[in-house]
Amino acid sequence: MRKKTAIFGESRKVVYSEERWNLLEEKRDRAIEIMEKFEERAIPSGVYGSVARGDVNVSSDIDIFVNLRLPSYLIELLVEDFGILERKIVQATPNYAIKGDIALTDNTKISFPLVGFKDREIEFYRFGGFLNYKQLEKNERVAGVDKRLMLIVPKEYGHLEMPITDIDEIELSKIVGVSLDIIRERKRVLERRRETGRTGVFLNQLVPDHESFESYLEQIASKNPAVRKVLRERG
Repeated sequence: MRKKTAIFGESRKVVYSEERWNLLEEKRDRAIEIMEKFEERAIPSGVYGSVARGDVNVSSDIDIFVNLRLPSYLIELLVEDFGILERKIVQATPNYAIKGDIALTDNTKISFPLVGFKDREIEFYRFGGFLNYKQLEKNERVAGVDKRLMLIVPKEYGHLEMPITDIDEIELSKIVGVSLDIIRERKRVLERRRETGRTGVFLNQLVPDHESFESYLEQIASKNPAVRKVLRERG
């Protein structure tokens, strides 16, 4: 059995071209422009994934999470000028929190809670790398794990990457700032996704134009016992 290591001796060095740095700047500028709308109203938000880590490519999404339960109409009002393409209600598993997703132009997505989130569900966003508005404004980058199960560690020249299977779980939890439970859960989920090629999302429903997130969620709950249970316990 290969010994797991917490050092980056077996890591791969990735040097960014000027074009890639420019692309990262463009995507971060877009994220800042949107997150400013929330910051002006003291609504906490953050960007997570490749934009937070820095390892973006042309097709990388700009993923923003609003970490506060608010009426969905308020979030829609704040982002409508950025071009709303579609709205979805999403739940990863029957026991997981239910969130709203708003897809905007330029590969941008806003996610926000429709029920109370548990602390460990918030931790999920840190696993892939998460920056709040002030950190993003300071042009910080943060370590996180990508969908390939590679740890991305930002460097001045680009990043170092290595498989998380080569890293001790305790050390990995320190590097990305999440609990061991989250490390193990995310590894299971991403490994299963990689094997099957599917996300396995339990609920992924488009919200009709004439409905609010909340009213449509009530309709879903009236027909779906698992959703109804989560609403009853966390709504």
